[in-house]
Amino acid sequence: MKIHLVGIGGGHPDQVTVQAVEKLRAVDVFIVADKGASVGDLGAARQALLERHHGGSYRVIEVPDPPRDRSPRQYENAVLDWHDARARAYAQVLDGLAEGTVVGFLVWGDPALYDSTIRVVERLAALRDNIEFDVTPGISSVSMLAASHRLVLNRIGGPIVITTGRNLASDVAAGLDNLVVMLDGNLACSALTGTGWGIHWGANLGTVDEKLVAGPLDDVLADIRRSRDDVKATHGWVMDTYLLRRLAG
Repeated sequence: MKIHLVGIGGGHPDQVTVQAVEKLRAVDVFIVADKGASVGDLGAARQALLERHHGGSYRVIEVPDPPRDRSPRQYENAVLDWHDARARAYAQVLDGLAEGTVVGFLVWGDPALYDSTIRVVERLAALRDNIEFDVTPGISSVSMLAASHRLVLNRIGGPIVITTGRNLASDVAAGLDNLVVMLDGNLACSALTGTGWGIHWGANLGTVDEKLVAGPLDDVLADIRRSRDDVKATHGWVMDTYLLRRLAG
C-alpha cells in the first residue's frame, strides 16, 4: 500500500506547493486524527484545501485520536506510547481498505518539524509489511514567521535554535540568545520579562486571520496575550510561533 505524507502549510490553499498538489491528487483515502471540538474550524480549512486542489473523488476517514498523557514523568516515553497507539488505530483502518488504495496524511506546516506523522507511519509500516511511504515538504510556520515579519532568523554568521516552550527556560539558562519557539501554549517567554529580550510573534501564520506582534518583550507581551485570546475565541484554535532574541546592550 502506498502512503503519501503531504505538508500543507498553515492552512491557506495558496501555500500548498505544486509537488504537494500532485501528491494530493493521487490519494484515494485521507486519514485524519479526530481531536474533537478543540481544533475549532481546522476541519473546514482542511476540507476547503482538498476541494480546491484534489480535483477528483476521495474519502476522508476520521480516526479518534488516542488519549495522551500530558504530564508524564518520562515525557519521551509517553510520546512514543502515543505514537504506537496512533499506529495501531491507523492499521485497523488500513485493514478495511481495498488493495491498491492510495492513502494520504495531511500535515499542517512541514512533516519534518515538530510533527509526529513520520514517526507514526514508520511504526505503521513496521506493523504491516506491504506499506511504502514518501514525504512531501510543506511551508513551515518558521518560514512563514520570518516572511511575515520580513526578517532573517539568524544573525550574520550566527546560529538559530528551534526549540519548544517546554525547553525554553533551560535553553536560555544555557546561554542561547536567538531562538525560535514552537509548541508553547502557555507563553513560556513570559518568565523572561525584565531581562532584555525582543520578540517577533505570529499566530495562524499564512492565513487570512494572521496576527503579528513585534517589539521588546516587556512592551508587547500584553498585546500578544490579547491577540492570542482573540484568535482562539474566533476560530477555536491558535497556532503561534515566535522568535526570541536578546536585545543589544
